[in-house]
Amino acid sequence: MKFSFAKFLKSFGFAFEGIVYAYKNEQNFRIHLGAATITILLAFWLDFSSIRMLLLFIVIGVVLALELVNTAIERVVDLVAKHHHPLAKEAKDAASGAVLVFSIIAVIIGVLLFIEPLINRMK
Repeated sequence: MKFSFAKFLKSFGFAFEGIVYAYKNEQNFRIHLGAATITILLAFWLDFSSIRMLLLFIVIGVVLALELVNTAIERVVDLVAKHHHPLAKEAKDAASGAVLVFSIIAVIIGVLLFIEPLINRMK
């Protein structure tokens, strides 16, 4: 199979379209993106170490990626299940649940990352 650089670049365009779609159509994606922006600004203000910043970006990236996967699952389920079906609801609920579980973990990680720098800043 021959590698096509043009095709490779085009795939980035499709990925970007997916992100833009989620931003325009998914309230939770916008909420997570806004929270991520505020969190990153606060981390810069607190002069986070490289390790803290790396962990923060990983956590933010996973939350945003899960939101995108959740959106994809919801759209596919809506496409396949034209009428309300219990399995369709379960699939969508499970995808949303995955975002919620990691979002809770992200908050816990965030508290652990921010507590020491916040305490030191208040001294």
